[in-house]
Amino acid sequence: MADVTIWHNPRCSKSRQAKAILEDEGVDAEVREYLKVPPTRAELETLTEALDLDDPRAMVRTGEAAYAELDLAEADRDELIEAIVAHPILLERPIVVRGIRAVIGRPPELIRTLL
Repeated sequence: MADVTIWHNPRCSKSRQAKAILEDEGVDAEVREYLKVPPTRAELETLTEALDLDDPRAMVRTGEAAYAELDLAEADRDELIEAIVAHPILLERPIVVRGIRAVIGRPPELIRTLL
């Protein structure tokens, strides 16, 4: 299956589970370790479209310390996108992208909807 990417954090158990599902299904996915290679604003805009999100807060880890430290509870769309660019730990994980569609793997089994 071509054109599959997993936005992955190897320290996250849910992300590891999603990666294992892809491997079990025989999907040769590109692994994007987004903490090592942070996303650009353009990539995040594309990701919100693929996830069909009007509000990027749905792809933000609101429980992260950085979320509170940056006072993002009242942040608008642009502020949230910029915060993720500057602090990629805020990006929810795992996210699997196939073509022009994407899904947040919470729970990891949700990624099967793309396969």
